[in-house]
Amino acid sequence: MTRETMGRIDPRLIRLFDLPAAPEGVVVALAAIDGPCELVSDALDDLGFDGVIAASVLRPTIAGATMVGPAITLRNRPLEADPFVVAREGHMNRQADFEAHNLTRPGDVLVIEGRQGISNLGGISATMGKRQGGLDAVIDGGIRDVRHSRRIGYPVWCSDITARTGRWRQETVEINGPVTIRGVPVHPGDIVCADDSAVCIIPLALADEVTRRVLKRVVTDRASLDFLATDRPLSEFPRPDARNFRE
Repeated sequence: MTRETMGRIDPRLIRLFDLPAAPEGVVVALAAIDGPCELVSDALDDLGFDGVIAASVLRPTIAGATMVGPAITLRNRPLEADPFVVAREGHMNRQADFEAHNLTRPGDVLVIEGRQGISNLGGISATMGKRQGGLDAVIDGGIRDVRHSRRIGYPVWCSDITARTGRWRQETVEINGPVTIRGVPVHPGDIVCADDSAVCIIPLALADEVTRRVLKRVVTDRASLDFLATDRPLSEFPRPDARNFRE
């Protein structure tokens, strides 16, 4: 059943009102890992999917934040009109991030294919996302009001922080359709992991297998750390298992 919208976008441009369900236990298992992206990145490498965006490219606004959740996607495109004319004439804001927040379930992640150098999300939008239970946002583009989003504990991974509004410079053309974030395809419901190292996109079809491989690697890494906490010679260090990600 179609949910009531906020009137910010033609409802026909909302491709899905409910995200596909993630495999049971995937989000909980990955979220329990302190800084999951290194292990997720290795698993994606082994499965042949280049889904990693460095944190030096999309930088977290809150150091130490870690996030795992399914993606709600939104795509913006530039307006052709002169933004100063649009602002003076009082045209309607055609960004529709509020509509995406309206669809948000607790634990979802807003993923925006936006524009560089302008804001795709501000303080009111961050507050709405937090109110709806959204974990955070990942934005290929800029944001503003970063002090506010930090204060309310709503981390954002983004390329730019700027005061320049996007409301006169772009419009939202689709919600919950496919987007591209720094060359990585993201579909609604894909699992997004982010920490101080990276943003990782896990296609929904690979989520179970990625999680299995990550959990196995957690065990082997713990064994290596336990060994290094002893005084045993390095010649006895556990030998690498070529089957670690290939069983």
